[in-house]
Amino acid sequence: MSIVWTDTVKEIAGIKLHFTRGGSGPAVLVLHHDIGTVERLPFYDALAERFDVLIPHHPGWGRSERPQWLRHPRDIAAIYAWLLSDLNEPCVSLVGLGFGGWIAAEMASLAPAGYRNLVLVGAAGIKPPDGNIADQAIVSYIDYPRSGFHDEAAFTRVYGDVSTDQLEAWDIAREMSFRTAWKPYMYSQTLPHLLGGIRAPALVIWSDDDRIVPLSAGQAYARALHDATFTTIPDCGHFAEMEKPDAVAKLVTDFLSCG
Repeated sequence: MSIVWTDTVKEIAGIKLHFTRGGSGPAVLVLHHDIGTVERLPFYDALAERFDVLIPHHPGWGRSERPQWLRHPRDIAAIYAWLLSDLNEPCVSLVGLGFGGWIAAEMASLAPAGYRNLVLVGAAGIKPPDGNIADQAIVSYIDYPRSGFHDEAAFTRVYGDVSTDQLEAWDIAREMSFRTAWKPYMYSQTLPHLLGGIRAPALVIWSDDDRIVPLSAGQAYARALHDATFTTIPDCGHFAEMEKPDAVAKLVTDFLSCG
């Protein structure tokens, strides 16, 4: 089935926020990684076969304008709650990827009964009990995304010969990551205490070779959430929805279809 995707811009919090929408069915908000998002990922198409999928560009990333006041993922969470209100989408499922998982967790913690389901894939946002979240400041713009793949061929399949435009986009994404998640880097000191209030059923997905956010963070998320299922994907890196789109899409689709 060929999915028709529509690009939309809405004025939210004083900026032009870009999002893409496709498919039909229950609404699902998909929140992308700290490196931004590739357009028309197979993972997005797979979800849109069963759901009405909304994929915003985080404010300051991609085609969305930057709010100069933005300083924390919780600010982005508030912007997305505003967006959903304007779209009259009162009962959405959240799917957060990496940094986007942190934003999704913030959204759910701020409205404990406000979302249908919560899916976290390699989510940042809490301090790993064992190991540390990889610091992208000490590697190159291309080495950080590459480290998020278990298989080099998967990185090449997604990004090919990396263009200058892509390097520039990663540069901007890195700046926004530092602006919103620098001290402490990529985790919140308060979020872990709020996760237990979330009443949405949660699925926590982690890759067995996630070199960006350690597996222990996923286990900590699963313990902290009120109703969580934890599962791992073998032979896969941090950017699981790009490296193994079919496997991640099946896990997410099966979970959301039961909710």
